Amino acid sequence: MKRAYTLKENYEFRRVYQRGASAVSGSMVVYCRKNRLGRSRLGITASTKIGNAVTRNRARRRLREVYRLNRDRLKTGWDLILVARGRTASVSWRELNDAFLRACRKLDLLEDGG
Repeated sequence: MKRAYTLKENYEFRRVYQRGASAVSGSMVVYCRKNRLGRSRLGITASTKIGNAVTRNRARRRLREVYRLNRDRLKTGWDLILVARGRTASVSWRELNDAFLRACRKLDLLEDGG
């Protein structure tokens, strides 16, 4: 993923957390906020509560891949933050993908509206 399409700075994360909307599932939390850039940006976080570095990196890789596979279905111009939870690294791909799509549907981020 290109660096220009990711959230990196602390103030960017805080802005989405404070002024954005969120949806929670068993394997992730999705925060979103409209931006004025004309393209979507992604930020991924994994707390040390999840486990050691290997587990956190696995969770981040899986969330990045779920976003990559579904980004064509999402509306553009949004800042998204995916927060890994304890189950993110071990849940099946199908459940992780379904949880992501369900959260996006709740936040009205899907292009087709449904």
